[in-house]
Amino acid sequence: MTVGTEPVSATVPAVESVHLVEHAPAVSVPLADAIGRALTTARIVDAAPDPYAAGCWSLRAGSKVGAVAVAVPGFSKPVTVRITPKVPIARLFFLLGHSLDPKGAWRDGQVSVAEHREVLPALAHAVERQVDRAVRQGLLQGYRATEETSLVVRGRIREAEQIRRRFGMTLPVEVAYDEFTTDIAENRILRAAVGRLLRLPGVPREVRRRLLHQRVRLADVTTIVRGQPLPGWQPTRLNSRYHHALHLARAVLDGASAEHAPGGLRVEGFLFDMNKLFEDFVTVALREAFRGTGHTARLQDPHHLDTAAEIRMKPDFVLYGADGTPCAVVDAKYKAEKRDGYPDADLYQMLAYCTALGLREGHLVYAKGNASHAAHQVRHAGIVIHQHALDLDQDPAGLLADIGSVAQRLAGVPGM
Repeated sequence: MTVGTEPVSATVPAVESVHLVEHAPAVSVPLADAIGRALTTARIVDAAPDPYAAGCWSLRAGSKVGAVAVAVPGFSKPVTVRITPKVPIARLFFLLGHSLDPKGAWRDGQVSVAEHREVLPALAHAVERQVDRAVRQGLLQGYRATEETSLVVRGRIREAEQIRRRFGMTLPVEVAYDEFTTDIAENRILRAAVGRLLRLPGVPREVRRRLLHQRVRLADVTTIVRGQPLPGWQPTRLNSRYHHALHLARAVLDGASAEHAPGGLRVEGFLFDMNKLFEDFVTVALREAFRGTGHTARLQDPHHLDTAAEIRMKPDFVLYGADGTPCAVVDAKYKAEKRDGYPDADLYQMLAYCTALGLREGHLVYAKGNASHAAHQVRHAGIVIHQHALDLDQDPAGLLADIGSVAQRLAGVPGM
């Protein structure tokens, strides 16, 4: 934690930068009340006034990691909050890469995070390197459907529009044509990701300089306005050199990034939710393990607990057999909340899943903490609930091997 020298007051924050660790014990920070309330409003960390120290707030990071700058009206400088994950940065990017692109080459060193130990610098470095690889041979070009008013006929005339807008006039002409251009969805997404990173706090100067160079390369590409949906793109052989960069750009531009909050509060930053990241990795890796086996895997599969279909539930992963009936259910949990083991509420949740799906076994997959594998026989129900633990500190090959072991247990097929 970096603490400034200015005293706590109504107009000047006592700190300009706070460094926290994911799920670590709370720390007391000299902080102006307006900033503390802003952190609470934005749901960045758990924040509350410290009852034992006047002018201080107790801050505790949860599952969100990254960096944000919080600006409050009346304060000249924003307060930057950096949250470091417990897992190594390289492992975090493996989880991210595998969940976004399981068939890609994320685990062979193509997505480098260099020496960076914090999320945002590593992400900015990785994006810049991938964008550079994508556009080094020149910007990708493609056909873009264009409709415009023109003084010359090009492509085809939009007859309905011509009649509606021109009332039989010869010129100008409403035309539609396909234009071969660099202003296509792939390049627009890359430019949007580069621009987003350049607005975020904590990007190292050298990485920022290289990002500015990439923005110049993409200068002729239309900027995506904030709030507008991203243009769609499909992976093909022609855009294969863009795939890694586009997957990383998606991570930058998705809903995990914080940009603003109500009441004049301004938040600029990027946060990964480790709960969501772990869940995505486990479910996608299990789906890949069953590819080509005759089973069908569905992620976030909607069901109902009751016959009236009023109580909704959505297991993270449901495996179906060749006959279309459920044969396994999985829920991923990033962190055990109790010192003496896994939370009991997880068991009750899985029992409900098994009951509704008519299954005799259910599986909870945790990030390894303080408990090992366990299996619980439910009384009077004939249901067994398994609890698996994945060690995120091991190398990617070992992690995927453990996922394979879980998949074998789900299918009941040794050596699958």
